Amino acid sequence: MRVAIYCGSREGNNPIYIEKAIELGRTLAENGIGVVYGGANNGVMGAVADAALEAGGEVIGVTPAFDEWNEVTHLGLTELHYVSTMHERKALMIQLSDLFIALPGGAGTMDEFFDVFTLTQIGQQDKAVCLYNVNHFYEPLRTHFDKMVAEGFMPTEHLELLHMLETPQDALNLVAKIEAKQKSL
Repeated sequence: MRVAIYCGSREGNNPIYIEKAIELGRTLAENGIGVVYGGANNGVMGAVADAALEAGGEVIGVTPAFDEWNEVTHLGLTELHYVSTMHERKALMIQLSDLFIALPGGAGTMDEFFDVFTLTQIGQQDKAVCLYNVNHFYEPLRTHFDKMVAEGFMPTEHLELLHMLETPQDALNLVAKIEAKQKSL
């Protein structure tokens, strides 16, 4: 089982973002769940990767082979894949992962999240998509999704495809449900 983690290459203004990234990375690794992420050594990305590695976990990075990314590429990962474009990066992360969790981040995080959420809505992939609501970060987005439903731009059943996580245990519970479903097939 591998989880794609979409998150910021910056730390954010509140230390809770790094604390919760470390907690999630460590928890996943301690439970034998691999991490797939954007391959950076800094910000929330680096915190998740380092925590999972320190706990003995598998961490796979998928990074663009752009010169400006070389200085932030994490070179101590279990695997590191270089890709030519951001589109290839997203596609490979989807291919390598069994579910997706977006931690707090900026526009890149939102791009990755919305890409996989849209693919889920249109039936192009059926893996779980999650927002990890650290420090109430995703509550405004959840409110906006409710507005999309209320205004007729998104059916309620699409909103039900999205999982809001509050703790690493929520992620473990979702993994357990996915594994149980896979065993019953």
